[in-house]
Amino acid sequence: MNGKRTLVIGDGGWGTAIALALFRAGRSVTMWSYDSGYAAEVAERRENHKFLPGIPIPDPIRWTADVEEALHEAEDFYSVVPTQFIRPTLARFQGKLSHLPGISASKGLELKTGLRASEIVAEVSESDRIAVFSGPSHAEEVGRGLVTTVVAAAESQEFANQIQSRIAGETLRVYTSQDVVGVELGGALKNIIAVAAGIGDGLGLGDNAKAALVSRGLMEMGRLGERFGARRETFFGLSGAGDLMVTCYSQHSRNRAFGERIGQGDSLEQILASMEKVAEGVWTCQAVHQRADQLGVDMPITRQLHSILFEGRDPKDAVRDLMLRPSKAEWDTPLGGRR
Repeated sequence: MNGKRTLVIGDGGWGTAIALALFRAGRSVTMWSYDSGYAAEVAERRENHKFLPGIPIPDPIRWTADVEEALHEAEDFYSVVPTQFIRPTLARFQGKLSHLPGISASKGLELKTGLRASEIVAEVSESDRIAVFSGPSHAEEVGRGLVTTVVAAAESQEFANQIQSRIAGETLRVYTSQDVVGVELGGALKNIIAVAAGIGDGLGLGDNAKAALVSRGLMEMGRLGERFGARRETFFGLSGAGDLMVTCYSQHSRNRAFGERIGQGDSLEQILASMEKVAEGVWTCQAVHQRADQLGVDMPITRQLHSILFEGRDPKDAVRDLMLRPSKAEWDTPLGGRR
């Protein structure tokens, strides 16, 4: 390890897992927490018992709530904060991140602005080098060193390669991409489909229904992604299809579990009041529904999920409406045609 450090902003499970992956790859790491009391507790116990319990944190990983200490020797930073809290969290650094390259590892769209996580990070940090880190990567498994593969996306191939070299290791394989928009939207939009998949689980709709939902959800993701300038093929890679599958099927998925409770009859308010960890798909659904309407992009799953979460619609009625929509071809254009 050299004298330079990577700063990880955000002490949740995913931030902790990234810190552990960086450490395993030979990086010196500082974790920053917004809660000084909890930061001191984790630093002493060497375990993030609230967000990633049961996984020891090696002594060399610094854990602090002090901004100046966090910035000491930092040569880059990861922003790993729930999307709706990125803006106020990074504001605590008061412009002191502007000289550092940053990597956004959050998955969502800001409700008020519709901005992607990396766009918020760039705006608040004032850094002109922001990349995206995404893919099928539950913190519980990355933290334990289970085999995982993700994507680092940056407009500069050199920057993407640098991220790749600093975190990749025996259990974390990292591919690179220059489709920042596609990689980031894949990670955000799949959470919407995962909440819907969980509702299907709660209703007991079965495997056939879930497979259809995942497949058509992927088409929906690609359709909106193309409208934002992303490459459709990106959505069939790790940050799209890969992340979608793991989030819709895994026992670790907060978004799927959230949807399952909706399908079982719990209200949005009841679930939010009982959860400490964030289900990003709920707020991303609201943001995406607004943008899809503005852009005229057909997103039937997102539309029906929005009606369930925010308009009080019965999930069974939403499923019926999805099934009884007018019949159509599977693809928007003939096979082999241009889109």
